[in-house]
Amino acid sequence: MSDAPVLEVTDLTVGYIAEDGTRVVLVDAVSLRLDAGEVLCLVGESGSGKSVTMLAVLGLLTPPLTVFSGSIRFRGRELVGADDETLRRLRGAELGMVFQDPMTSLNPVRRVGVQIERALAIHQRLDARTRKRRVVELLADVGIPQAARRSRAYPHEWSGGMRQRAVIAMAMANDPAVLIADEPTTALDVTIQAQLMAVLAAARARSGAAMVLITHDLGLVAQHADRVAIMYAGRVVETGTVWQIFDDAAHPYTRGLQRSLLGQAQAGGRAYAIPGSPPAAAARPAGCAFAPRCEFEGKDSACEAAAPVPLAFGDGRTLACPPVLASALISQDARL
Repeated sequence: MSDAPVLEVTDLTVGYIAEDGTRVVLVDAVSLRLDAGEVLCLVGESGSGKSVTMLAVLGLLTPPLTVFSGSIRFRGRELVGADDETLRRLRGAELGMVFQDPMTSLNPVRRVGVQIERALAIHQRLDARTRKRRVVELLADVGIPQAARRSRAYPHEWSGGMRQRAVIAMAMANDPAVLIADEPTTALDVTIQAQLMAVLAAARARSGAAMVLITHDLGLVAQHADRVAIMYAGRVVETGTVWQIFDDAAHPYTRGLQRSLLGQAQAGGRAYAIPGSPPAAAARPAGCAFAPRCEFEGKDSACEAAAPVPLAFGDGRTLACPPVLASALISQDARL
């Protein structure tokens, strides 16, 4: 794997200006790195900033959302401030996107094959016959039976799982270097979920694409991730390899997510749930946004004083929780 990341996000801050002139931050100083060929999973509850971060990467933020500060570099090229034409050339060709809802990703009044063919026509100089043949190949690759006939159907004639396969085919049509999949298995049954993830894995294997998988499903993360970034209230609170996150989670929020996944029964047979709920973007506290919900016994007043910055922790990890870091260092000293 090359030392240079294919995609690097540094201190990215995204938000909007409210009617009263207040700056509302949705993504706060997020830094991420994606190496060639790897799978990075962004994990967190709804509203944590996962999708907004990736929309900023693609240059698809809609007003009033805007990038306040930070850097987004794709293969060394700065994308923040890039003109629309540059971004259009990259989207679909070098940066592919699988959106969460296939029904809103496909035009309901155009045949499925025509829409995939359009993705090819924009970025490749192919004649019409070659494009149509390539469309059939792409649909067959993602597991659509009778692909030539099905390509002439409209989206409403396809099932939800088939529509999502079509969106994957469209995203992979030009063999992008980076594939962004925004909760691609939401609202699908577990069998279809497994099939779609296998399709994504096979498509990536053919093209060598790296992938950012946005999800709140830790089961998918365990099966498919190389590295994981845990996001909460617009910030990255912990990063590490999939083994580090699952075997030795450090941040109280990550631990809470794992306890919820494992369904550890409490008194009365109730499954565990992290107490409270994430704060609204306009009402985030000055300190750690997770502090009001945190059950870490070492929590102190400093947690509410200032928002913690992710710091290096262990082998290639980052953690934004000073009390946990201090506790880990004390434990390390005790072992020495």
